[in-house]
Amino acid sequence: MPATTRPAGGLAALAAGLTLMAGLTLTACGTTTTATPDATATTTTATTPEATAPPCRTAALAWTLSLFDGDGAKGEGGRSGARLTAVNKGSGACLFAGYPGLEIHNGKADGIEGAGSGHPAAVALPGRAAVTVDLRYTHRGTPGAGTWCVRQHEAAVTAPHDTDGTVVPVTDAHGKPAVLDACGETIAMAPPRRAGAGT
Repeated sequence: MPATTRPAGGLAALAAGLTLMAGLTLTACGTTTTATPDATATTTTATTPEATAPPCRTAALAWTLSLFDGDGAKGEGGRSGARLTAVNKGSGACLFAGYPGLEIHNGKADGIEGAGSGHPAAVALPGRAAVTVDLRYTHRGTPGAGTWCVRQHEAAVTAPHDTDGTVVPVTDAHGKPAVLDACGETIAMAPPRRAGAGT
């Protein structure tokens, strides 16, 4: 009889153990099921449409190049300025990642290119949003300016990492046709930034 009692107790213990394991398994499964949607929700929230937007293309942007007010002539300290602006013409977002290309030529002769320092942060441009790049250059006639100069009413521009460019007319601060008169090897470019209201 003791032999009969011992297996019965063993079966009861085994059954209790299986019930406990089943309970733990169900609890673990329930935890896994709950955790997966939460993790997905977190990832979705962190990723914005702008962050995964395609690169901005030259042709998809409306470009303007305007001299700062009063910079149709020699600026303070011989340094003059202008602003290059690009507006996303589409309804979808694009990513303006880096400095744009900028070239100003006297025909096929002398030319000056825009140059920026470092690696600027990418600027997300939703539809109709604008990005600006401020330019500084040495005006012709400034002492020490040298003879490598260009005087031009337009510039060739290219979106970052694009190969197709476009020609942009130079205007004054009021939108009237103007001439950019610059000397030196490069035109200094500030990092691109999103245009604020009234910019």
